[in-house]
Amino acid sequence: MKPAVFISAFVLATGLAGCAMGPDYHRPAALPAQPMPQTFTTNGTVSTNSLIWKIAEPSDRLSRGEWWRPFADLELDRLETLAVTNNQTLAVAADQFEQARQLAAEARANFFPQITAGGSPNGEIIRQRTSFNAPSFGHAADESSTYNTFTAPVYLGWEIDLWGRVRRQTEAARARFVAAADDLESARLAVTADVADDYFTLRALDSEHTLVANTIEAYRRSLALTQNRRKGGIVSDLDVAQAATQLHNAEAQLPVIELNRAQLLHALATLCGRSPVDFTIATNDGALAAVPGVPPSLPGELLEHRPDIAGAERRMAAANADVGVAKTAFFPAVQLNGVAGYQSVNFNSWFDWPSRLWAVGPSIQLPLFTGGFNRAQLAAARDAYNQTVAGYRQTVLNAFGEVEDALAAQRLLADEWNAENEATIAARRALEIANNRYNAGLVTYLDVATAQTTALNNETTVVQLEGSRLVTAVNLIKALGCGWQATNGIPNRN
Repeated sequence: MKPAVFISAFVLATGLAGCAMGPDYHRPAALPAQPMPQTFTTNGTVSTNSLIWKIAEPSDRLSRGEWWRPFADLELDRLETLAVTNNQTLAVAADQFEQARQLAAEARANFFPQITAGGSPNGEIIRQRTSFNAPSFGHAADESSTYNTFTAPVYLGWEIDLWGRVRRQTEAARARFVAAADDLESARLAVTADVADDYFTLRALDSEHTLVANTIEAYRRSLALTQNRRKGGIVSDLDVAQAATQLHNAEAQLPVIELNRAQLLHALATLCGRSPVDFTIATNDGALAAVPGVPPSLPGELLEHRPDIAGAERRMAAANADVGVAKTAFFPAVQLNGVAGYQSVNFNSWFDWPSRLWAVGPSIQLPLFTGGFNRAQLAAARDAYNQTVAGYRQTVLNAFGEVEDALAAQRLLADEWNAENEATIAARRALEIANNRYNAGLVTYLDVATAQTTALNNETTVVQLEGSRLVTAVNLIKALGCGWQATNGIPNRN
């Protein structure tokens, strides 16, 4: 090929490289053939905590911050810091993120020529013999046709990206790299939420343990009093047996609470990347953290913070680019190849100027018959894209469902907690009346035992509901993908 013709062909090929095969990416509708709901509802009615939906623009680059800070619990802050630093699930996600970064760099490297040296540090030394009937290099063929060849080559290879295969591969790798960043954020959000869930449940068990322990002491005093009254002939053995039954039933609750607490403590240790053998948490005064208040309305942009939605959207973009890569297989692949260096049959003249060599030229590969391989590969790529679309839509639906569940649970648990508090006040009053009537000899101990059981059950339920409300607040934060702080309707992401 003459140099002018070669240069013209190269310029033409470079100009054609401005196009890329396959469809350009456009984000599909989150839900097919139906409008997005305008508000979140609970139990069929519009929630007082509603979110207006809009088309999501993934906000995976926005910092979600230390969302647990509004709970104002120093021990929770310490545990979350340990988990973020030492959790092994997060370590795996971080390594996967770094792997995706390198794969994106690998794909991007195909834009540049690949230059390699010869097969050994000092080139190639080959002992060879040519055919007696074939012409030799640089001398006439004779029976002395066995000789050495000393070569120091440098090879160049560059694919001219006529149809955009390299660009689509790079586009797909870049999208998967961003998705890996979202996966890391998803793992971080899940781990920190699990820590908060276990911690608040454990604190509720601590409060329940204190309540039951105090109740046991009260039951012991009641049993002693009943035994003294029995000695005085005021009550019967039945009253003593009922008081003892109350005491032992309460004592049987403590091992169950302690077992559940031990299991939660071990789970926290694992989440924090610590051995459960000697892992402990700081004691507190028995009071649970306050449930953070949720603003009366939450902006729909909060759902954009969900890293799983952002990751699913980026995987759609990657799969769309894969379709373009599969389409390029139907078209010729043009490779620009070159070699330069020194070659000689004599070691002493190996690097002399006359021993130089070079060659450059394109190579073209055109698929003529592949037995349907390329067509099947393209169909598979389209099917994979359709799968990512369905996965994205399912992720959006799951997000709506999780927020709905959390909002409903938060409102209904608050109602239940208020009612249970009123019931506890009434139960304590009933117990006081029953004790007074028993001491006056007007009722049997059965009335006292019944009142004691009712009061303990109500107080235990209140403590459990307080823990459940805290866990529900964590679940709402997780469902939204971040924390919130009402500031002119805009969430504070710091």
